[in-house]
Amino acid sequence: MRLAILGASGHGKVVADAAECSGWQEIVFFDDAWPELTVNGLWQVQGDTAALMEQLDDFDGVVVGIGNNAIRGAKQARLRDAGAKIVSIVHPAATVSAHSHVGAGSVVFANAVVNVCARVGLGVIVNTGAVIEHDCMIGDFAHISPNAVLAGAVTLKEQSWVGACASVRQLLEIGEAAVVGMGAVVTKNVAPGLVVTGNPAKALKS
Repeated sequence: MRLAILGASGHGKVVADAAECSGWQEIVFFDDAWPELTVNGLWQVQGDTAALMEQLDDFDGVVVGIGNNAIRGAKQARLRDAGAKIVSIVHPAATVSAHSHVGAGSVVFANAVVNVCARVGLGVIVNTGAVIEHDCMIGDFAHISPNAVLAGAVTLKEQSWVGACASVRQLLEIGEAAVVGMGAVVTKNVAPGLVVTGNPAKALKS
């Protein structure tokens, strides 16, 4: 089983490690910094995006290893349009309910939890130790950072980002491309594009 990862970043290393733990036998990186960049941690970087596009049939799966939500979304769309076999990566130490859904291109790292009836969209990062409780709806290309907690039936819209150790009260909605700062405690809905921090979370002044 051969996996291609587009994006030789620090995040990409964690994707590769989770994939290796999940049984992928050969992992190859592609990054637009190639040929200057030839190694990412323990894994080889063998070309750029164009090179990957020419080799898609050589891989059993492809995933984007880029942390930036917007860029990850654009890259995954390009791969999809080219007919790539986009896969999700779930670390064996994660707990993912059989009654939940994890979309293509999403990654779920060690000690994360995706509980019953939660729905995780395309290209989402569920980072180390994050908790997505029952009935949550996670939009495409969102990012739930390490040890963040979403209580029941939270809705995260597309490309939103919840920072490390933040928590979001049940039944709330985090708008598209909104950012919840590290350690924030969210007790009210967050409008699209807004950045909130603190306990209780409040909007940053522009």
